[in-house]
Amino acid sequence: MKSLPPILLFLLFGCAVLLTACTSPGYNDNPSQIPIKAKAGCRFANDFYAAYFSVYIKPAGDVKSKEFDDRYALYRPYCTDIPSVGTAFFTAELTGSDIRQIPIGIRVVEQEYSGGGESDAENFKDIRIVSDVPAKLYPRGVVETDAELDKNGYYAFYLMIEGEDRLRIPLHVGVDPDAAPVASRIAVGIGGAMGFALLGFVVYRYTRRHNTSWR
Repeated sequence: MKSLPPILLFLLFGCAVLLTACTSPGYNDNPSQIPIKAKAGCRFANDFYAAYFSVYIKPAGDVKSKEFDDRYALYRPYCTDIPSVGTAFFTAELTGSDIRQIPIGIRVVEQEYSGGGESDAENFKDIRIVSDVPAKLYPRGVVETDAELDKNGYYAFYLMIEGEDRLRIPLHVGVDPDAAPVASRIAVGIGGAMGFALLGFVVYRYTRRHNTSWR
């Protein structure tokens, strides 16, 4: 019995790697899902300033009780989509050395969404200040605070720089952060189907050529 040719073995190995990648960090509930390079968190920036931002949420209820079984939620960092209300602990790591010499205020506000693209700040209006921290220096470049997010909806985390400039980070409470967009799910499905179709075609051609050579 002849062994499979190297190219077919390579294709089979590639397909196995792609299938394994679907369960790698970032596609499931693995606590190490956030890729860590020089900094951790999601990067936000405007024309002048940038920061790496993350949120930890303490769900409402008694987390010390035996009935509380969502321990993973206590240690998982989020970016903009937060699954539930509760006490939120915010961390923003500033980039650049100059900003560490500038007083920075922190403001968390509830916002009203007027419709349109959710990526446009103009489509949101501040309706309630949830937390307001006076400006001060952060010589280590790490800004930390907490606020009570008491109901689902839209919020914004502002870094108030030099009194006027704002670095706005949008927040949406009450949504599943793991829910992939429909377009992404369709693209993954099409890509997988094309991969298996290509593998089937290669196997068919190899089998046909192999059978022909035996005649």
